[in-house]
Amino acid sequence: MEFADEDVMLGQESEEENSELSDSELQEAFAKGLLKPGMNVVANKPRTPVNSVEGLKQCLADFRKSLPWVERLDLTNPPAEDVFSKVDGKVENLANGDVNADDDFQREMFFYRQAQASVLEALPLLNKMGIATKRPDDYFAEMAKSDQHMQKIRKKLLTKQMIMEKSEKARKLREQRKFGKKVQIEVIQKRQKEKKAMMNAVKKYQKGMTDKLDFLDGDQKTGKESAQGSKKAMNKKGPSSKRKYKDQKFGFGGKKSGKKWNTKESYNDVSSFRAKVAHGKEGKGGKKGKGGKNKRPGKSVRRKMKSRS
Repeated sequence: MEFADEDVMLGQESEEENSELSDSELQEAFAKGLLKPGMNVVANKPRTPVNSVEGLKQCLADFRKSLPWVERLDLTNPPAEDVFSKVDGKVENLANGDVNADDDFQREMFFYRQAQASVLEALPLLNKMGIATKRPDDYFAEMAKSDQHMQKIRKKLLTKQMIMEKSEKARKLREQRKFGKKVQIEVIQKRQKEKKAMMNAVKKYQKGMTDKLDFLDGDQKTGKESAQGSKKAMNKKGPSSKRKYKDQKFGFGGKKSGKKWNTKESYNDVSSFRAKVAHGKEGKGGKKGKGGKNKRPGKSVRRKMKSRS
């Protein structure tokens, strides 16, 4: 290891000796101001462009000699004629120098017509050589991507479609719930309104403000139907013995409500009024209690008697 270190040290010293300037000399030059930025950087000289037209032509000729036209498919031709300009009466056949490079529409049309001319020239040549230019009906192109990759894409598309369908179903359910809730609220409001109207009609009838029972049409209908059914049954079989006994005892009914209401005559009639009975001066059966008086005084009297003593 010691010999190796010595060899390295000797190599560094020999490199410093072989260099043009040592560290001390560089320090002195820097202190004097002789060294400036960029002096020790190797600057690359700019390359002058060379437009060798003859060399390019020579390379092109070599390519043409080595490869047939079917392999190259190169064509050099002017743009095709503008049919629309001829129909309109305008004769316009632009050359390379007549195209304005700043006009995007004119430039793109020039490229389009030049490609059209190339196709019109290349198709007859390919047909002469027996090369098919149309795709057959039973042509199956090889996929650029693998089947596994396409399966992943298909799964992603299916998941997206399912998510969209679920969101659509959820949206429809929300709309149906909103509509159902709206209908339910309307039904509840209608029932409350009918109930309120019926209660008002019942109150008016109870107060005697009206004698109509139109609010009981539904009940009357059901009552009529049941009465008709019972009448038919009675006509067939006749009334039962229980019914006959009640009719004989109580009669056939009649107006029962309002019997206890006061009238002007009943209010003014005081012939049946008995003060002793009304004020509780008589006991049961109109007789006084034992001895005629209570033997024991009341609680308040007893307290007074105690306070006096």
